[in-house]
Amino acid sequence: MTNLKRASYQLFSRPEDERFPNFESLYDHCASAQKDSQVHWKSPAQVIPVEMQGNLGLKLTGDYGYTLNDWSFGQACSIASINKETVNRLSTETAVQVLLETMPAGEKPMQVLTKDGKVRSIHGASYTRLYDCDVLDIVMDEASDFTPPPVGFNGATGLYAGEQDMFAFMVDNGSWVDIDGEQFAPGFFIWNSEVGRRTVGIETFWFQRICGNHIVWEATEVVSYKRKHTANVADALGEMRLILRQLVDKRDQRKDAFAHAIKQSMNTSLGSTPEDAAKALTGFGIGVGHIKTAIETMSTQSGGFTVFGAVDALTRISRQIANAGERAAYDSKIGTILSLAS
Repeated sequence: MTNLKRASYQLFSRPEDERFPNFESLYDHCASAQKDSQVHWKSPAQVIPVEMQGNLGLKLTGDYGYTLNDWSFGQACSIASINKETVNRLSTETAVQVLLETMPAGEKPMQVLTKDGKVRSIHGASYTRLYDCDVLDIVMDEASDFTPPPVGFNGATGLYAGEQDMFAFMVDNGSWVDIDGEQFAPGFFIWNSEVGRRTVGIETFWFQRICGNHIVWEATEVVSYKRKHTANVADALGEMRLILRQLVDKRDQRKDAFAHAIKQSMNTSLGSTPEDAAKALTGFGIGVGHIKTAIETMSTQSGGFTVFGAVDALTRISRQIANAGERAAYDSKIGTILSLAS
């Protein structure tokens, strides 16, 4: 098992205005950004550095001038093979002249993505864009019943989108199942960048707990996939859809198996007396005092001394443990009792 920190990095790096309270609001934001964006295919000679209200901008031949954001400014410097920090130290007039002299020539087209009077990104012809909504459609189609994790300690939601990229952290807290005697639930990260900031990808997993920093603790069956935005990147959508579908299918299979195990545990007796039940529960790492309390609880119930009754009674005791780590360890021990019904 491993601890996953992708979502924790997002929690600490995203400002409040890049957080979204639910999947629907994230999707609507991405759909609006796609609708309002425009791709301009221009030859290098048609992409002209200019001064705009005291700042560096680009004028596209036959179109208006556009200001640069931090990401597109860095891309412009990279295309011109000029250090971004060096250009930042120049006056705007000098920076314009430097870029005019160093921007590439030739006929290979450049693609400039704009929105609301700003350049979102600048790429050569080899870059192939995937829009965030194309990626989020996979979630809507394959995992619509997954939800964001509990809100992080600083208000972070697990759902983010900004000028440079999108990231979504989704879990199914209603599908806890037993895997090798321990309790796990399914979840995944999915991400993309429309402007070339990062790859497109997905990571699925089964987890035991998520802390306030959005670190995923003790994850198992981790499946990771990512791809750069080059030719045929659209094939990534099919690969990611398959990976997410496999997670959901396995969840459904395990839920069915778990439901069967619960039903069987209801019909499996630990014995006819308190002494029989105590003997059956010995050896699972449960304290004698807790076993005694659980047996007293079962004695008041009509079902008698069953495996399910013991798990239910001990789970109630577990909820009184304040420390989350101790509680998770205790719950794992309780889960192993179900093996008595197999």
